[in-house]
Amino acid sequence: ELRHRASPWQRNLGYPLAMLGLLALTGISVLIVCFHVLELLLDDAAMPRGIQDASLGQVSFSIFGSFGAALQVVLIFYLMVSSVVGFYSSPLFTRLLPERQDTPLTKIIGNCVSLLVLSSALPVFSRTLGITRFDLLGDFGRFNWLGNFYIVFLYNMGFAGLTTLCLVKRVSWAVQAELIHAFGEHG
Repeated sequence: ELRHRASPWQRNLGYPLAMLGLLALTGISVLIVCFHVLELLLDDAAMPRGIQDASLGQVSFSIFGSFGAALQVVLIFYLMVSSVVGFYSSPLFTRLLPERQDTPLTKIIGNCVSLLVLSSALPVFSRTLGITRFDLLGDFGRFNWLGNFYIVFLYNMGFAGLTTLCLVKRVSWAVQAELIHAFGEHG
């Protein structure tokens, strides 16, 4: 219903640009994680440990300078939004979605707890994937499991593999649906 009420500009320009943006952000995050996997294999310094003696503003946290730092911020925001959307899209938690003017207090508390857990895990998540080396002044690198090569390596490989699988599945299904729609009308 929302698609039918959208203006032609939204349907023909807005939605495709949004999809391209999401595909680009997903692709960039998978590429960064793949490069981080290569760094893990070649250099022990790529492990997500705490930064020692790196004062804020004295050391650049990106090899690409300001552009890289801005890209990291955009990717972290994208990961935050996609994890929240993925959380509420999972069959186990769809019942937790708030309803307009009809949300019980227990559901509100459940939403607050869920969002707090997701936002608390985001710095460790982005740090483990190698998207950023910034520690958010919380020294999340002190977790013992962040020093375990196998856990970090498998976590990165799992993220890259599953994200690529989801991306290929979504894109190929969309292409298949369009091909069936195109050949169905003309055939």
